[in-house]
Amino acid sequence: MERLLEAPITLALLLSNLGVSGYALMADPSLIRELSFQPRRIRKHREFYRFLTAGFVHASGTHLAFNMITFYFFGPLLERILGAGSFLILYFGSELAAHTLTFLFNRDDPHYSAVGASGAVSGVVFAFCVFFPLRNLYLFFALPIPAILFAFGYVFGSIYAMGRSDREGGMGDWIAHEAHVGGAIAGVVLTILLEPRSVQVFLESFRQLLGG
Repeated sequence: MERLLEAPITLALLLSNLGVSGYALMADPSLIRELSFQPRRIRKHREFYRFLTAGFVHASGTHLAFNMITFYFFGPLLERILGAGSFLILYFGSELAAHTLTFLFNRDDPHYSAVGASGAVSGVVFAFCVFFPLRNLYLFFALPIPAILFAFGYVFGSIYAMGRSDREGGMGDWIAHEAHVGGAIAGVVLTILLEPRSVQVFLESFRQLLGG
């Protein structure tokens, strides 16, 4: 809990996601559709608020837990490195970029609907990897894996899921797999723009690995 008290933006975003998603899942499921990312309604009714609101509702408790646990592990340290203002720009900039890519892929699909903070969380994960590419993360709390491998596995898994969803057709699983990719790209770009020294930190990590 102490790490969250030292990262007020991370704490506020966690509580917001848990509060809105928890209420929607347990008390008012219709809210999920009302706030979801629907390209058809954005195009037809100009409901641009969905670019942001879709990131605060989730398809299930498991979906919510996965995103928030991931955010809990990566967010506090990154907020302390970047500062509150830059961290907010990273989070919401990644979400907007993620949903923009999702919109471009699905703008002609009248049935497409997706929810989740995956784009923003992907941006945070990849921003973390710029600063700490070789830091070990513990998959399933047991298997050590370098952060950069975890991040790329996360994205390639999403690309595979995108292809499978296209082959199967239909409304899919409510999860915007394109958002993982868009958020990841935005996370790296925004980190470099907000903190140019991050490039040097990234390269230095590999120089130390190679003994240079």
